[in-house]
Amino acid sequence: MRHKILLIALLFAAPAFAHDAPFGWAYGAECCSMRDCWQEKDGAIEETRNGYRVVLTGELIAYGDKRIKRSKDQFFHRCTAAAVPTARQSICLYVPPKSL
Repeated sequence: MRHKILLIALLFAAPAFAHDAPFGWAYGAECCSMRDCWQEKDGAIEETRNGYRVVLTGELIAYGDKRIKRSKDQFFHRCTAAAVPTARQSICLYVPPKSL
């Protein structure tokens, strides 16, 4: 019985983490609900004069937009409500550094 109580206590005491990108770094909690982010395929995000354009939806995210975050790998990652790629508005867009 003590072991069960201890196990339950440990489960509730464990910290909550945002889910991870394929290369092991964590998406920010402000961008996802443990399932809302994914790595985009090559060509899914285009850089334009005015910002980043999501090819599938046409959404334009201006370069100064607070939803833009730095990717910790060489890929774009996007977050939408319920991870729906056709969603018209992104929660966050992770952008790779130019040097990668």
